[in-house]
Amino acid sequence: MGNGTLVLVSGPCGSGKTTVSRLLADGSESPSVHMHTDDFYDYIRKGYIPPWRDDSGDQNETVVKAICACAGEYVLGGYQVYVDGVIGPWFLGPWRELAEKGADLRYIVLRPDKRETMARAAGREQRAEFPLKPENVASMWDMFEDLGEYEPNAVNTGGQSPHETAGALRRALKGGLYRLL
Repeated sequence: MGNGTLVLVSGPCGSGKTTVSRLLADGSESPSVHMHTDDFYDYIRKGYIPPWRDDSGDQNETVVKAICACAGEYVLGGYQVYVDGVIGPWFLGPWRELAEKGADLRYIVLRPDKRETMARAAGREQRAEFPLKPENVASMWDMFEDLGEYEPNAVNTGGQSPHETAGALRRALKGGLYRLL
């Protein structure tokens, strides 16, 4: 792999993934890329299944593999890649394969408390094609509540501005934290 770094910024909707990832990429000292995983779902023109539905598993695995392949090419090219999306431990397989090939892979889960996450999600612009329902946000937050072996990768961002979170993460990443493998 090239000498780029791949940083997965995950967490439930409303945790600040997109804003923080954009700030990290924009503030990078090296060439950088911000990949917004929601865009990859938007590429599906026919047969789209909302990713939180029980029958979306095959679609979600395909989309994660596509994102991973794209991110890997940027890393090979020497870019610092910031991928934001709902990437729980259950989707780390393809990413771990990149790390096994030599990619410097970092995994961060933004996790403000549930109340703050719900309020943030409720305050953001809704998309007509799949509106964000409170019960879906609550369910996603619950999925990230216990990360098992990845619990050290969780960051409580409650009460922080996106700039404060990005600054703290930038320092942690420079210090080698959140590395997988």
